[in-house]
Amino acid sequence: MHFKKAVPNSITTLNLLCGTLAIILAFKGLQLWSVYLILAAAVFDFFDGFAARILKAYSPMGKELDSLADLVSFGLAPTILVYYRFQDYTSQFSTGNMESAWISVLTLIPVLITLASALRLAKFNVDTRQSENFIGVPTPANALLIVMFLHYTTFNPQFDYLYENLWFFPLLSVILSYLLICNIPMFSVKFKNMGWKGNEIRYLFLIFTILILPIVIITNATWSLWLLLVFSLYIITNIFSFIFSTLKSK
Repeated sequence: MHFKKAVPNSITTLNLLCGTLAIILAFKGLQLWSVYLILAAAVFDFFDGFAARILKAYSPMGKELDSLADLVSFGLAPTILVYYRFQDYTSQFSTGNMESAWISVLTLIPVLITLASALRLAKFNVDTRQSENFIGVPTPANALLIVMFLHYTTFNPQFDYLYENLWFFPLLSVILSYLLICNIPMFSVKFKNMGWKGNEIRYLFLIFTILILPIVIITNATWSLWLLLVFSLYIITNIFSFIFSTLKSK
C-alpha cells in the first residue's frame, strides 16, 4: 500500500524538481530551457494523477504535495519568465527619474500570477464543487498558455511589437490572474470513462486539438503554436460557454 502511494508522490516530486530547475535556469538567463522544464513539469503533473487513479493511491499528503509542486512549477516559474521578458524591454528606461520608477512598478505586476495561482490551488483543495471539473482556469493550463506564448514569440520576431507596449504584460498578467480565481466553470480534460455520454465536450475538444496539429505542421509554424492555440481554445471555449449558459438562464 505504501509503495502504491509512493509512485504518484514520486512523480509529483519530479514535477516540483522541474519547476525548481526552471526557476534557477531563468535566473541564469536560460529562459528557453525554463520553458522546456515547465512543459516537462506539466507532463509529470498529468501522470501523477493518472498513476493515482490507476493504483487507487489517493492520499491527503499527495494532494498537498501536488498543490505545492504546482505553485512552484505553474505559478512562480512562469511569473519569473514573464518578469524577465518584460524587464528586457523596460531596462532601456532605467534613468532614475519618476517615469523609470513607475515602469519598475509595472514590471512587478506579473507577480499577481503567483499570488492568484496560490489562491486558486488553495481554493481547489477545499472546494467540493471541483471534484470532476474546475472553477477558474487550472494553474497548469494557465502556465502552459504563458510559456508557449513566450516560446512562440521568441522564434517569431514579428510579434516583438507586443513587448514594445508597456501595458501588454501588466494587462495580460491581470487578466490571467483573474481567470485563475474567477468562478467560471472549466471542463476537465481527464476522462473517467471512454463513453461518449458525459464526455461530449472532451471528445470535441480532443478532435479539434488533433485537427490543429497537421495545420501547424503543414504551415511549418513553430511547434509551440499548436499548444498555444490548444490552451487558448480551452480558455475561450469555457468563457463563451459560461456566457451563453448565463444568458440562457435569464
